[in-house]
Amino acid sequence: MSLFYIESAKIGLFILFAFVLAFIITFFAYIISPAAPDAEKVSTYECGFDPYEDARNVFDVRFYLVAILFLIFDLEAVFLFPWCVSVSVLNAEGYWGMMDFIFELLIGYIYALEVGALEWE
Repeated sequence: MSLFYIESAKIGLFILFAFVLAFIITFFAYIISPAAPDAEKVSTYECGFDPYEDARNVFDVRFYLVAILFLIFDLEAVFLFPWCVSVSVLNAEGYWGMMDFIFELLIGYIYALEVGALEWE
C-alpha cells in the first residue's frame, strides 16, 4: 500500500475515535446530570430578563449597536498598537497609511455621534 492510504487510514481512525469519544461523553453527561431544575436555574438573569419569556419579545437594538461599535474601536486598537511600536522604522507610506486609517475611523466615530448611536435615552 502506498503512503497516502496509510496516512488516510490514520486520519480516518482519529475522526472515528473523536466521534466515539464525543458520543460517550454526551451519553454519560446525559445519564449523570440531574434533571430537576433548582431555584437558581429558573431565576432571572443578572441583566434582569426573565429566562422563560416569549422569544418574540421586543429587545432593545442599542445593546447590539454598542457591542458592534466596541468591536470596531477595539479592532482599531489592535491595529494601532503594533504601529506605535514600529513607527520609527516605517517609511512615509506606512506612516500616512496609518494616518488614513485613523482619519477614517475618526470620521466613523463622528458619524456615530451625529446620528445619536451612542446616546442612551
